[in-house]
Amino acid sequence: MTQHKALEALIKAKAAEIGFADCGIARADAAPKTAERLRQWLEEGRHGSMIWMEERAHHRERPAGLWPEVRSVISLGMSYAPRTDPLALAEHGEIGRISVYAQGQDYHDVIKRRLKELARWLVAEAPGADVKVFVDTAPVMEKPLAEAAGLGWQGKHTNLVSRSHGSWLFLGAIYTTLELAPDAPVRSTCGSCDACQTACPTDAFPAPYRLDARRCISYLTIEHKGPIPHEFREGIGNRIYGCDDCLAVCPWNKFAHAAQANMAFVPRAELTAPALADLLALDDAGFREVFSGSPIKRIGRDRMVRNCLIAAGNSGSAALVEPVRALLGDADEAVREAAEWALGKLNYPSACGRG
Repeated sequence: MTQHKALEALIKAKAAEIGFADCGIARADAAPKTAERLRQWLEEGRHGSMIWMEERAHHRERPAGLWPEVRSVISLGMSYAPRTDPLALAEHGEIGRISVYAQGQDYHDVIKRRLKELARWLVAEAPGADVKVFVDTAPVMEKPLAEAAGLGWQGKHTNLVSRSHGSWLFLGAIYTTLELAPDAPVRSTCGSCDACQTACPTDAFPAPYRLDARRCISYLTIEHKGPIPHEFREGIGNRIYGCDDCLAVCPWNKFAHAAQANMAFVPRAELTAPALADLLALDDAGFREVFSGSPIKRIGRDRMVRNCLIAAGNSGSAALVEPVRALLGDADEAVREAAEWALGKLNYPSACGRG
């Protein structure tokens, strides 16, 4: 029996007041299979070059591994449901496609402010309670914890699926020493649907509920450093930062509406359909100016231009030949390599740009 009989309802009401679309509570030990799944995933090398996943795996396995005093986890979701079809620009080769989540303000900043606001309120309501807030910047397994807290279930694409908000939820967590009454998990209802599996352009799902990050376009365009493996380049198409395909095709997203989205994530006009030619011309200062306040800024100019060169090569557009050729002498090796590849794909051998 919780010592704070009415506090759980108050927490949820306050979370809604400050902009969270959903809130649930789980015991700190409520996701016992997380550690086993994480260890297997790491042993198979499916995390690619994300070495930090290995280095702090013992902290990720369970909340108490990070903070022994934690007793309850308050899991929170904030909607970023899109206003337009995320797949609408798939056939527009001269336009770069940016994942929906990255078209507005940086979610790290937005959600952390709201989590801190909720945490301060909670400490005032329950003096003596200790809290810690997390949003994608610490070794916390947000998705299994959100599932345990009843926000939804992890679908076959491994992302959380909510009955009310589909797949478009940013997740955050508050760890607390309070003993709070947990919510009941919801039942997975993916059934026989395999839409997310078959939609993946690079076959990143070796089996339902399992992701091989090394094949995932989000990983390749955001986390992966250096040249992108050739076998995945055509599948990337015109995606230059992340990929929404497995989320966009999920039938549960028909219940997610843009009106539910937090206004902080309204897309910036310059990020909804950026011209590849403009992005290929960016230097470091220009990159920082265009992507200021966006999560995209963390990958840096070189990785973004590399991604844009892959998209240019896939575009079939002769208009992009000159912007690509201009990068053959770039200071970054991966950019130079991608420029040579792109010219070859556009039927303009790189030697033509050096003669």
